[in-house]
Amino acid sequence: MSKEKLFEMARINKDHAEKGTMTLVDDVVKIPAENYYNPERWKKEVDLIFKRLPLVLSVTGEIPNPGDYKAMEVVGVPVIILRNKKGKISAFLNACRHRGAALVEPGTGNQRRFSCPYHGWTYNDEGTLMGVASAHEFGEIDKSCNGLISLPSLEKEGIIWVTLDPKSNLNIQDYLSGYDKMLSLFGLENWHVFETRSVNGPNWKVAYDGYLDLYHLPVLHKDTFGDSFSNQANYYEWGPHQRAISPYRLPEQNDFNNDGKDHYENSVEEWPLDVLMAGVWTIFPHVSIASFNGGGRSIMLSQLLPGDRPEESVTNQFYLMEKEPNEKQAEEAHKQFDLLKYVVETEDYGTGLRLQKGLKTGLIDHVMFGRNEGGGQVFHKWVDKIINTEDSKLPSLF
Repeated sequence: MSKEKLFEMARINKDHAEKGTMTLVDDVVKIPAENYYNPERWKKEVDLIFKRLPLVLSVTGEIPNPGDYKAMEVVGVPVIILRNKKGKISAFLNACRHRGAALVEPGTGNQRRFSCPYHGWTYNDEGTLMGVASAHEFGEIDKSCNGLISLPSLEKEGIIWVTLDPKSNLNIQDYLSGYDKMLSLFGLENWHVFETRSVNGPNWKVAYDGYLDLYHLPVLHKDTFGDSFSNQANYYEWGPHQRAISPYRLPEQNDFNNDGKDHYENSVEEWPLDVLMAGVWTIFPHVSIASFNGGGRSIMLSQLLPGDRPEESVTNQFYLMEKEPNEKQAEEAHKQFDLLKYVVETEDYGTGLRLQKGLKTGLIDHVMFGRNEGGGQVFHKWVDKIINTEDSKLPSLF
């Protein structure tokens, strides 16, 4: 089914490429400018989106082995993701049940037991409380009721989702709205994590707008890579998750002959998977995946999180490669990743930081998303929809 959907999108994009057209939505949409800087609005977004929805917190390749763990802070919530001895992923609040101390510092590692650095209470790789220091003096407690606080999690298609609300009634699989079947075509389960880095940026929605915006490519990125790209985009939706892709470029523009062959005239079922999976795949509310060829078949997965203030965000970039590179491929991959850092940090986020200063003056009433910017319109519609939906009704949205 997912492969058929991919072919269907390819036929639509091919038709638009040949006609020089794109899909346009009905009207221009206006979004209040204060939505990007109002502190009350921003707090609602953090509490009602990031603390209620499943978030992409890791990839399989980052913690692939039994005993591997990853600890991180997500919008103020300390999280630890564990892979137990059976290879199963689970996620917990990174806080001892005694007095709340973090078991481990942010980062990755491998261990089967976690001892609190404050008083020495010990937990296993399934979050179970195994030992209380000086138990005979501390007093009697039920260990079975005092394990680490479990957070809903799901490992699927090489990606790990975690929900920060331990009482969430939103099923992660339902939330994905079938989008995981499309992501499965990347085959990320066995991909190599080549390198990671973090980049500071503007308000999280300013940054996310850029994920879905191909309109700016030949202008903002004209001196790096964008001069050969179209500013057109077609958008496809799976619930709040989207794919943005330009109508396919013609053979002379090299979209179809990376392997030295011209596939354009063939049926889409015969096209290379790299061409079929091109574009930007966004996972609401904070991730984009884009394919590259630096050092071999590779992608950059960008994990966007709000910062400590409305005007701040941080993006954790994962450069993933289908295979562990040899020396020459690694050199190419480093160059590609360095270019992407410059593009995101200097061009995209540099522009975003400047534009939000203009918005924050209060002199601009609204921003606009045109008929050619349907992806941005859909994104902001979902933001509004989710923050206006109470907990009990949240699952019904998906």
